[in-house]
Amino acid sequence: MIFEFFGARKKAVIAMAHIGALPGSPQYDKDGGLDKLIADVLADIEKLQAGGVDAIMFGNENDRPYVRKAPVEGIAAMTAVVQALKPEIKVPFGVNYLWDPEASVAIGAVTGASFVREIFTGVFASDMGVWAPDCATPARLRANLGAGDMKLLFNINAEFAHPLDQRPIALRAKSAVFSSMADAILVSGPITGQPADQSELKTVCETIEEVPVFANTGVNIDNVTDVMSVADGCIIGTHFKVDGDTWNPVDKDRVTRFMDKVATLR
Repeated sequence: MIFEFFGARKKAVIAMAHIGALPGSPQYDKDGGLDKLIADVLADIEKLQAGGVDAIMFGNENDRPYVRKAPVEGIAAMTAVVQALKPEIKVPFGVNYLWDPEASVAIGAVTGASFVREIFTGVFASDMGVWAPDCATPARLRANLGAGDMKLLFNINAEFAHPLDQRPIALRAKSAVFSSMADAILVSGPITGQPADQSELKTVCETIEEVPVFANTGVNIDNVTDVMSVADGCIIGTHFKVDGDTWNPVDKDRVTRFMDKVATLR
């Protein structure tokens, strides 16, 4: 069992529901407003669910350039979008406000999310500057908000960044589980849509026995067999989009073909 909300399902696939740029972001569509944000992501959710994904995760990938501290208008808008779409969601869902662990936990807790993804540990040199998350604060926030069952998925090698911690990735993963009580470990590639190093993913999977390990970026129909041979699941955004472009809408046929392939691997 990966998590209780997946039941007995093996090799879980979490699909990204990319919300359009939120208020405060340079690309926010002021004319369309929240109604357009909701309508666009609803169209993607319908295709993802029809294609058979196991879970959905809301993310604000369109809020470029990214920030390390979420603005209040962004938190409010993302909460409103997720809450508005809850009645349409038939699978477990999670949230990820890039790149703010506290905002992610807060939104997840108040909307009833099953899980949250973020960078909770480590120190990084990144496109957003020096990045040193504080795991203790969001963990305590989860408890204070009464969301102790909401899983925290730890991305241990962030996109758009390089770890200043020189410990091997397997040791950083093991340490995150031991010291920071990660509910799952995620292994990423260097940029959204690019795969994790397969040897690193395999090493982490062989090292971590206490919690699930997911491939976090760059999984596609061509490499999913190798990924699922070692990992407990994967998170997919880019591959499910029209022409495999991160910023395009979801392509239902791509989702269906991928999930049909995953069915043969379970």
